Amino acid sequence: MGLTSNTVLALAVTLAVVLFAATVWLWPRLARGGWRTVLGRVGLLLATQVALFASLGLAANNSFLFYGSWADLFGQEQDMGVVVDHSAGSKDVKVVGTQAVDVPGGGRPSVGGQIQKIVIAGEKSRIDSQAYVYLPPEYFQGKYAKSTFPASVVLTGYPGTAENLLKGLKYPKTAFQQAKDKKMQPMILVMLRPTVAPPRDTECVDVPGGPQTETFFAQDLPKAISETYRVGTKPRNWGFMGNSTGGYCALKIAMHHPDRFSAAAGFSAYYRAADDVTTGDLFQGDQDAKKRADLLWSLDHLPQGRSSFLVTTSKHGESNLKGTLAFIKKVKDPASVSSITLESGGHNFNTWNREIPPGLVWMSGKLSAS
Repeated sequence: MGLTSNTVLALAVTLAVVLFAATVWLWPRLARGGWRTVLGRVGLLLATQVALFASLGLAANNSFLFYGSWADLFGQEQDMGVVVDHSAGSKDVKVVGTQAVDVPGGGRPSVGGQIQKIVIAGEKSRIDSQAYVYLPPEYFQGKYAKSTFPASVVLTGYPGTAENLLKGLKYPKTAFQQAKDKKMQPMILVMLRPTVAPPRDTECVDVPGGPQTETFFAQDLPKAISETYRVGTKPRNWGFMGNSTGGYCALKIAMHHPDRFSAAAGFSAYYRAADDVTTGDLFQGDQDAKKRADLLWSLDHLPQGRSSFLVTTSKHGESNLKGTLAFIKKVKDPASVSSITLESGGHNFNTWNREIPPGLVWMSGKLSAS
């Protein structure tokens, strides 16, 4: 059983409860004098506390995915990173691994789909980044052999890992279930983190003299994926979504590149590029670039394309409520905007897991396979 398995967590919690009950039940018998009873009390207290801390640690790890496996936890993960050479004329995507989707029959791609771990080489940006691609079951079925599929880029927040999108936010499993329930069409998901130049938070902008992150996401990524998988190249074939920093990036890239993406969903997004120790000086004094990275300013001062936006917030628990309401008010024809407003919900996985299923359905309705 894996470190992030719910079964392991359930067993740890059960053991903690049993040991607590045993401590309460046996304590009167262990209250007598003698070294054996003292050792018994010490043993029960120690075992109960270890089980309790293990349960809390496993629960925290399942939520934030600090460690992906037992080997990772104990420092035994020794596999080296994969160096991918990108010579002239080579493909911009290399598959470096595959895994099953955590659904019934997931071991067969034609039943459960497949997750491929890839490396994307940015042709123009010169940025290389790992990503995960979810391919729905239909991608492997004979009757769809010549069909194309819509695709959406999916980003985590900063400094999250792409694995969060698989395990914590369950994008592949959710997309599989929503399509199975006929709520959305089969869709390819390209999942990665916005930190393509780690450890710097580039806020998905082209930094003067630095990482060309906007070029990577707006041009290199969709081109590389369309050349590798059965995805069209028109704006209606492509969407962009993400949470927190990933949500800001999704809205910004789609807003400024309606010729590439027709829809964007920002879960708990903010609307102005961060400026702190993690970002450094993103604009090098270029005030026009800084204004352009402010989405509310852009809506007021730049032409709006035929883009569809979904933004989310909550009345209690999110700090972006005011900005989200302003964003909604500023979107004008030919663009359009939809929203999800929860009564309460913080800036966390639990909130996003309540927004992602309807968000995927919304995205599917905005994209076309052909």
